[in-house]
Amino acid sequence: MMKYVFVLVLLLVGGFAGLQGLAVVYRWNHNMTVTQGVRPGEMSFSMAPGSLPRTGGQLYYAKDQREAAALRKNPVPATPDSIKRGGNLFVVYCTPCHGASGKGNGPVVAKFAPPPDLTSPDLQKGRTDGYWQSYLSVGGAVMPSYGESLSADERWDVVNYLRTLAAK
Repeated sequence: MMKYVFVLVLLLVGGFAGLQGLAVVYRWNHNMTVTQGVRPGEMSFSMAPGSLPRTGGQLYYAKDQREAAALRKNPVPATPDSIKRGGNLFVVYCTPCHGASGKGNGPVVAKFAPPPDLTSPDLQKGRTDGYWQSYLSVGGAVMPSYGESLSADERWDVVNYLRTLAAK
């Protein structure tokens, strides 16, 4: 009789261990790394109705919606502090391509297509503040996106600084 009880207990313990093994295998094959990924800048998500933003709260416009983004007005006034903050950010993020003066003569230009001359009055007249902010947010043909690196207010500060380049 003890022999049968022992075999039955062994079968129960073996069955339980087998189920645990299957659970480990299932979780190993169905973890978070096997999901659909959304990369920054691929999609625009508007905020849910009634939600409050932590900071900023501005909607990203996709590259194909640049005309709609160009209609936006700059909410950050072009004060000397804003222009100074924008100039400091320009040195960090924009100088490698556009150069310190904004003429498109940065050190990266030798390897890539030259960027536009930001000091050109014609270029400055043809672009609105919303257009520049959209270009900084989602990038362009060669220019990378800085929407993840700069906050919305910082991007507007850079736009305020860009407006001063044509006067220099």
